Amino acid sequence: MMEYRVHARRIDAHGSLATAKQAEVTLDTDLAGRRDAMNPVELLLSALAACMLKGIERVTPMLHFQIDGAEVRLEAVRQDAPPKLTLIRYQIVVDSAETEQRLDLLHRNVLKYGTISNTLSRAVPLEGTLRRASGRG
Repeated sequence: MMEYRVHARRIDAHGSLATAKQAEVTLDTDLAGRRDAMNPVELLLSALAACMLKGIERVTPMLHFQIDGAEVRLEAVRQDAPPKLTLIRYQIVVDSAETEQRLDLLHRNVLKYGTISNTLSRAVPLEGTLRRASGRG
């Protein structure tokens, strides 16, 4: 079992700071919002993106999968009352000449072994695809 720790503290009415290990992230906790920091939903989506990208890094050597790059695009739908996310959509784009069957295998493995994707999928629907980058294949 692994355990994780993050410490967050309010800096002022415009923002907060989260720390973990030797990393720091400025948090948008300003009621008016701020452009130079991520708000809580954007941080959640970033955690999911990082989980998916880390999953790609984890499974590509095991599957002997060759990639030249990967990116994740996410969007969330939020309802107002009560405030909650009702849907998260994602698109994983992989720069690879692997077959469609192998891309599907990669997608299934990324979802199956992702801590964040497994946690979130039990709370909100995750809909998405993994596709080849344009100009490949």
